[in-house]
Amino acid sequence: MAIARIVGVTLPQNKRVIIGLTYIFGIGNTLSTKILTETKISPSIRIKDLTEDQVKQLRDYIEKEIQAEGELRRERMSNIKRLKEINSYRGSRHTKGLPSRGQRTKTNNRTVRGNIRRTMGSGRRPSAEKT
Repeated sequence: MAIARIVGVTLPQNKRVIIGLTYIFGIGNTLSTKILTETKISPSIRIKDLTEDQVKQLRDYIEKEIQAEGELRRERMSNIKRLKEINSYRGSRHTKGLPSRGQRTKTNNRTVRGNIRRTMGSGRRPSAEKT
């Protein structure tokens, strides 16, 4: 079997199908299981062992039934853009690059801010020479 490409994503050859499908944006474990039961493909089979028919079956099902990859990313971006345009609180949080779902920001939001360390001692490298 050649390389399995579904919705523009090349799936890893040595993974099981149930895990390999999760490499597609918008498909997680639960949805992956549902796809495999609908298409009647064994979850334990490796991607490299899939037949052309099975790959085509998966591709057709995902393209018809599930919103994934580019289509889903576009919809998410348009939703965020809409929030910004109507000047909602959530939209303003997106604009500022801060948490939009009520998390505290006095501490514990370094990942959202790009891991910026603003205090003098934190994030400092240890000195090169020992005193």
